[in-house]
Formats: sequence, structure tokens, C-alpha cells
Amino acid sequence: MQRFGYALVVLGALASGASAADNKQPNVIVILIDDVGYGELGFQGNKEIPTPHMDSIATNGVRFTDGYVAATYCSPCRAGLLTGRYPTRFGHEFNGGGPSGGKDFGLPVTERTLANRLKDLGYATACVGKWHLGHGEPFIATARGFDEFYGTVANTPFFNPPNFIDTRKSKEITPIQDDTFYTTEAYAARAVDWISRQKGKPFFLYLAFNAQHAPLQATKKYLDRFPHIADEKRRTFAAMMSALDDAVGQVLAKVRELGQEENTLIVLFSDNGGPTAQTTSKNDPLRGFKATTLEGGIRVPFCMQWKGRIPAGSTYHFPILNLDILPTCVVAAGGTIDPAWKLDGVDLMPYLTGQNKDRPHETIYWRFGEQWAIRKGDYKLVANRIDGVDKILLYNLKDDIGEAKDLAAIMPEKVKELKADWDRWNAEQEKPRWQPAMNPKKKKKDNPNTADDEPPVQPRGGQGASNR
Repeated sequence: MQRFGYALVVLGALASGASAADNKQPNVIVILIDDVGYGELGFQGNKEIPTPHMDSIATNGVRFTDGYVAATYCSPCRAGLLTGRYPTRFGHEFNGGGPSGGKDFGLPVTERTLANRLKDLGYATACVGKWHLGHGEPFIATARGFDEFYGTVANTPFFNPPNFIDTRKSKEITPIQDDTFYTTEAYAARAVDWISRQKGKPFFLYLAFNAQHAPLQATKKYLDRFPHIADEKRRTFAAMMSALDDAVGQVLAKVRELGQEENTLIVLFSDNGGPTAQTTSKNDPLRGFKATTLEGGIRVPFCMQWKGRIPAGSTYHFPILNLDILPTCVVAAGGTIDPAWKLDGVDLMPYLTGQNKDRPHETIYWRFGEQWAIRKGDYKLVANRIDGVDKILLYNLKDDIGEAKDLAAIMPEKVKELKADWDRWNAEQEKPRWQPAMNPKKKKKDNPNTADDEPPVQPRGGQGASNR
């Protein structure tokens, strides 16, 4: 596998001048998977659950070893993805309260989305899957730049989701009453259908699966693929992952069928690390999990494909962020980044083609309530709820990806430098617009390995197995 980041390469074809065909606006597909730990996918080294279709995106493009999200759970990650800005800049620090997110909850209307930006450039736009950025009239996906929305407004069960919207029928929430409906399969079918309808203009598909988020639920078809996994929870997780991979495969197959592979930029990543205790997710070799500022909460599986533009089979080692997706896509679409947008993300293509050998980000920041972190170069300063938020830890991630050796005591000047940098950044952030929704059945202080955003419904049939 070709490796770059510390050692970048430029393909000869890329170094030569662009042809007329190169000026064609590419289609854009952003695939967001939910609560998938760093160590779960095949392209990350997992051999337990086959994920050939998702792996193919990394094989045909680039795998980011240090791919980060700017938030450590669901809604803030999505807010950052669609704006290209740290979600704390506009107070979108936590998930909203209530079954559908709360009346005041939603991506602030002052923020423009990737869909808005691409629509301005002539793109057809669709959001399929989990929205989780508000459900009132100002916040729904079709009010934020998307022509069409098919999915749930927040977290949901996989069977008969109660908070569902299909704007081809209505903009109102309409519960699904169909025992054959399974969100992962339904999202793939709608995505393929929508892509098939796009003719004469470029398209942007935001495909946000709710797999692998709790509750663990799978169909018999996929459970039967893993009879050798004795643990019921892990077997259901594996079945869900297999269904997810098949769903991604259907979308990729449609792009190939239409002859659009070389004219489609595809990104796949997870919204945060896995919540290990709830779903068996694995963040190996990282420490920590979802809703923590340790690497296991913020470093995620991340890959990108654009055949003929991004070198196939590449590995990129410098840190990148989900905030980079917006500027990368806008520039690829022929747009320009206006400094007035005040983006925190950058266009990754010059880095991926070797034109720019610097780091895309010298420093990256996080704030999640009392938890926070900063990565500057290879050093990371962090306060997290596993070790106690009053304890500030320093790690050299180049030598210690698992955050096992605290260097704070022997490098006090580095601690002081990074803390001062984080304090300056933090002073620029807005106060949270709402507080996190707490599940009353959970005691955070007794069990830190919990997340704040599990749906209020329970899996049917025990651990989530289904006979369908």
C-alpha cells in the first residue's frame, strides 16, 4: 500500500495539466456511519466482520490513519460536517433533549450547510438517513439546502422508526408502520433510487446511516451469517455491520453502473468512536470511547475515493478533520472558499495529490462540556471523564497511540504551551445553546462508559434479534 503524509507522492497524471474532462463538476457522496469504532472495519485491520464494500473505498482511494471528528458524539459531529466549522463556535456542543431533540434544538439558522454551498453551484441535493440537527420547520433538512429528505429526525430503532419523514410524501413526521421495513436496507434503496433519477446536473447525496447506533437490531438474514459468534450482543452487532456494508455496496454499484466512478467524490467516516459497553464496538488500539476526548472518542475510521484524482491504495498520516469535507467538496465542485465563511476546515486535495506537503492542520481542538483536548503536532493535551476532568494529561501520539504514558510531569513547558493555545481557542467559542439530554436510567459518575443519546425505545425480541 502506498503511504504518504510523512512522505507524499504526486502521480504523473496529476502533475500533468488538467484535461477538459477534468473540469466537469464531480458528484459528491458523503457516507456517515454511526458509532463505529476505530478498530471495526476491514480497512482498519478487523478480520472478524467482513466489510468488503466499505473497504473498497479505502482501496480505491485513501485511508486516513489520523482522521478526526471535531465532536465526540452524534449531533455536534453532524453540525461540524455540514458547516465546515467547529460546532462549539455556534453553541452546538451537545445533542438536544427529548425524543426528537427538543423544541429549541437544531443547527442554528445562521449557519449555511454543505448542501447550501453545493446547491449554489448547481447541484441536486438529498439527505437520506439520520438527520439529528433539529425537526422544526427552520431546522428540517429541506430547509437547510436539501431538495429531498428521507429518514429520521433523530436516533431511532431500526424497525418501525417513529420519527420518520419522507418529503416525497410530506414534511411531517410520520411513523413507519411496516414490519418489513429495516432502516439500513431502506436507506440504501432510497439512495440508489435517488441517484438513478439524477440526470443533467451533478448531485450531492448525504447518506447518514443509523448503524451501528443502539438499539442493536438485525434481521434473520444477517444474523444467519454469524452463527459462530456465541455472544448474542456481538452477533447482532456483526449482523448490523454486514447489512451496513451491503447497503454501501449497493450505492457504490449504482455509481459504477451509471459510469460515474471517476466523476464521483466519495467520503466515508464514523461520527465518533464506538460506545463499547452498549454495543461491543471496538476502538482498538485506541483508549477511550464515544463521548470522551480520548482518541477512542474522536479518532475514527475515515476514507475517501475519487478515482483518477486521489491515488488508489494510499495511506495519509497527518491529522485531518470532518470539517475538511465541506471545503474539499466545494473546491472540487468549482467553487471558491470565501474567507467570510470563517471555515475551520481546509481543502484536502492539494495535500492528497502531493502539491502541499505541509500538515493540513498544525493544531486541532475539542471541547465537550468539562472535557477538552488539543493536538498540536504529535502532542496531545487532554482532560477526560475516564481519568477525571481535573487531571490534565499529555501524550506523544506518534509514539503512544494508546495514550498509555502521561508525559505531563516531565514536560511541564509543553503542558503550559498547549494549555495556553487551547485557552485562546476556547475564548473564541460560544456557550452551549442547550445542555445534553441525560438518560435518567444511567448514572454517569458510576459508569463513565455510557453515552447521552441512546433512543428511548428498547430493542424488540431481547437483544435485538429479529426473525424477519
